[in-house]
Amino acid sequence: MAEFSPWQQRAYDQTVAALDAGRLGHGLLICGPAGLGKAEVALQLAKHVLERGEPAAAQRAAQLIAAGTHPDLQQVSFIPNKTGDKLRTEIVIEQVREISQKLALTPQYGVAQVVIVDPADAINRAACNALLKTLEEPQPGRYLWLISSDPARLPATVRSRCQRLEFKLPPREEALAWLQAQGRSEANAREALDAARGHPGLADDWLKHDGLTLRRQVASDLEALVAGRSSAVELAQRWCADEHAALRLRFAADLALAQASGGGLTDAERLNKLGAWFDAANRTRDLLRTTVRADLAVVELLLAWNKVNERHAKGNR
Repeated sequence: MAEFSPWQQRAYDQTVAALDAGRLGHGLLICGPAGLGKAEVALQLAKHVLERGEPAAAQRAAQLIAAGTHPDLQQVSFIPNKTGDKLRTEIVIEQVREISQKLALTPQYGVAQVVIVDPADAINRAACNALLKTLEEPQPGRYLWLISSDPARLPATVRSRCQRLEFKLPPREEALAWLQAQGRSEANAREALDAARGHPGLADDWLKHDGLTLRRQVASDLEALVAGRSSAVELAQRWCADEHAALRLRFAADLALAQASGGGLTDAERLNKLGAWFDAANRTRDLLRTTVRADLAVVELLLAWNKVNERHAKGNR
């Protein structure tokens, strides 16, 4: 079995106990923040279900799952659009109908069938209606597992028909110990975990891919902007010149939040402005997924940052 983090192991053990005791129903909603390993746990749970039986059959099932060709395991995600040049941004009704047809069949290996949908919150409305029918007509040995980082986007009717396996951020000391077990220094682990607001998966990813270096650069850029050493246009063009634009805006929003929540800030007007700018930064990050000119949206955001800090900057001169 894959080596799990402590929080993954707890989720796995809890669900295996329910499975083995016959307490796990047809539908399972596996939810919680992105980056905590929900999909990895779901796959190991599928292995637990499908590798039952005689040793030779279990070994064969394990080989098929590893190869991605087990006929009783279906993993559903985004498929190419009609022109085939990119992936869809929704899970559509045709895919859900295939799920229903699959679960209506007898398992080819006679053990069970498992369908994993990830991300389930990308199922569009028409597809959700079709999915509801499947959830309402469960059959023995058929499992439909929905993975979601934003379960509120699923209709309440779908959520109410699923048992829930919720991933939560682990205790800080456990997260720190896990990061250090990945070979991170204590100082770097603490800095990354603080930046990720206690999320060990994000912290680990940023440590692997120089995310903290990028965060420090964003802080430096915002300081230079307020000090007049850089212009909003120049900075926006640089921030949008590579694939890290969304991450820069996330870091910028977090830095604004840190200023607003830091001790000693008693200026109510500035607190309100920082809070509003935090919201604006997150809205701008969402705009990057649309056809809006990214650099123009970021210019507007950075000009607003100057206004937030105008009186503050003058007071420090």
